[in-house]
Amino acid sequence: MERGLAAVSRGEFAEARKAFQKAAENELSADALTYWGWMEHQTGNTLNAIRLCKMAIELDPDFGNPYNDIGSYMIALGDPESAIRYLERAILAPRYEPRQFPHINLGRIYLAKGLPRKAIEHFKKALEYAPEDPEVLRTIQNILGTLN
Repeated sequence: MERGLAAVSRGEFAEARKAFQKAAENELSADALTYWGWMEHQTGNTLNAIRLCKMAIELDPDFGNPYNDIGSYMIALGDPESAIRYLERAILAPRYEPRQFPHINLGRIYLAKGLPRKAIEHFKKALEYAPEDPEVLRTIQNILGTLN
């Protein structure tokens, strides 16, 4: 896993993908599958990324990262409605970091659906986990500006 994370930090996604795949083959874990899926998405294989995240969920349903990742991938595929249930599961997962991401993703979905008050609820919840996030703060200010 360390080799994969190091490759990600250098922007070498194909190399990271190989490292995470090897990690999953050596010791199957929800973490390795989720990271591998992340790299599949980064290299344009989003459907395989979703498949790997679903395998991760089967191995460890308490691990929230694959739920959020699937939600993100569904958004990228133009299916935000399907993303909602995965993002809501990520929020409830006992083992998950960083917890602000599913709230940010849900906030974006609800904003796009024309539900600014529901979007603000999720953005404010995201701030509980990341109180200094400038993008979230700016988004809330922009939404409030349109409501006044």
